[in-house]
Amino acid sequence: MKKIANLTELTREDWLKMRTKGIGGSDAAAACGLNPWKSKASLYLEKTGQVVKDFDNEILRQGRDLEDYVAKRFTEATGKKVRRNNFMMARKNYPFMFADIDREVVGENAILECKTTSPYAKDKWDDGKIPINYELQCHHYMMVTGAEKCYIACLIFSTDFVIREIERDEEVIQMLEAQEIDFWTNYVEKGEMPAPDGSDEYDQALKDRFKGGLEEGLDLEINKQDYEAYKDRKDLIKTLDADNKEFEQRIKLQLGDHDYGRSEFLQVTYRPVVTSRIDTKRLKADKPELYKEYLKDSEYRRFNLKEIMSE
Repeated sequence: MKKIANLTELTREDWLKMRTKGIGGSDAAAACGLNPWKSKASLYLEKTGQVVKDFDNEILRQGRDLEDYVAKRFTEATGKKVRRNNFMMARKNYPFMFADIDREVVGENAILECKTTSPYAKDKWDDGKIPINYELQCHHYMMVTGAEKCYIACLIFSTDFVIREIERDEEVIQMLEAQEIDFWTNYVEKGEMPAPDGSDEYDQALKDRFKGGLEEGLDLEINKQDYEAYKDRKDLIKTLDADNKEFEQRIKLQLGDHDYGRSEFLQVTYRPVVTSRIDTKRLKADKPELYKEYLKDSEYRRFNLKEIMSE
């Protein structure tokens, strides 16, 4: 392990730029394809500078502001002292593997990660559980720093404070190392975008990277068998959706005007819901200037397949 930067001397812009030079702990799950909110493709676009994001919002701001509080609560609960480590660190043999830890645990070869989360995510911490992206983040830090243990303390707003211990697991670390090396050398260094995986996150990566606007056409390489299989799946999905809708309709017919019903294994609600929306058609007719003032453009790309009929 080597120290590569003093974080107290970096501006936020410098810190964001440094993040593109390697894989940090919060990137580890995405590099393995195990982050439920970010695909390998999104991570690739960020690391290659093709999509620039500030990685900041109110949730992250509160997490930073409450880091000291979480560390204090950890000390109160365990009696263990912690101290800051203000350096960005990297592995000597794999300098693209970074670590920017929250705290070192005094007297132990251990680190502390401080987290905050919404009470709606409380179930992800039930019965000793740890969200997979946080668990891999901790193993990444142990891999880079050589620590033998990582404590993770999480403030669940208004409901709970939990502490978990993660022992160093060489099997997990070897898997993580292999995945990160593969991601960095075969995608980032070669400038090759990870292959599509069918996820919504991959779709978002494509939207972030490619905005459209080039009018000239492009010759595409499309396998005819793949296209036929695509059509078969679309037809199957349509049939299955209709079957499910028919099942729901049979239940609705039984309910009639009742809002609630149950069987020996199923509970069903079918309640009226009232929503209030602006009558844009009327607003445009009665107050055209006000309507125009509050118009907001939104842009997206519409994807459409049209089969070419042979002559």
